[in-house]
Amino acid sequence: MIEERAQLLPLAEHGFDLADISFPRVEGWAASECGPIVFGSVDVGRTVEVRLHPNCVESGTKAAASPATNAVYERHQQVLDSEHYLDVLERKPGALIGSKPLAAWRQRGLWPESYDRLLAELIGRHGKQSGTRQMIQVLSLIRQHGHQRVRAAIEEALALGCSDVAAIRHLAEAADLVCARSTIMELGALSRYARPKPSLTDYDGLLGQEAAS
Repeated sequence: MIEERAQLLPLAEHGFDLADISFPRVEGWAASECGPIVFGSVDVGRTVEVRLHPNCVESGTKAAASPATNAVYERHQQVLDSEHYLDVLERKPGALIGSKPLAAWRQRGLWPESYDRLLAELIGRHGKQSGTRQMIQVLSLIRQHGHQRVRAAIEEALALGCSDVAAIRHLAEAADLVCARSTIMELGALSRYARPKPSLTDYDGLLGQEAAS
């Protein structure tokens, strides 16, 4: 084996893609050949590329690809992630309350009681449609900061009596803010800048002479 190894070809630099590739046509919320997929900003009726990997499904086009979705291994089983539906729900906020992705989040423990409180306060202040849309904007922060940080930001805002989207966004981003500390200077080092106070006696004398003239 050692003698033959020198005669072998080098390993491929890139691994082979083991995905099963198909090109279904997007029909509303589903692609006819591969079951429900989220098309994001892909237009309905457009043919998209779907890559079925052993553990996830990728769909979309080069210009607008949808996030990877975990694959399922049982018949008639669905895995719906609300993060994939947020863009569509923001245009149709009324669909959030009874949506299957929201029910899936509740089942997975990703929609705590604090989210219901925030949604109720936003609806109370801005109305059902506008308040729900603002809740969806808060949920969109999960893409960048993750569930744990956004949940902590929401709970902190509610504890402060605040239900503003901008405030929650600031609290979610606060962990990434780094405040530069100025160099601490000893007060004794400033003594070299000490100067005697100026005398204004001569100046006052000049003013007196001008007044006398």
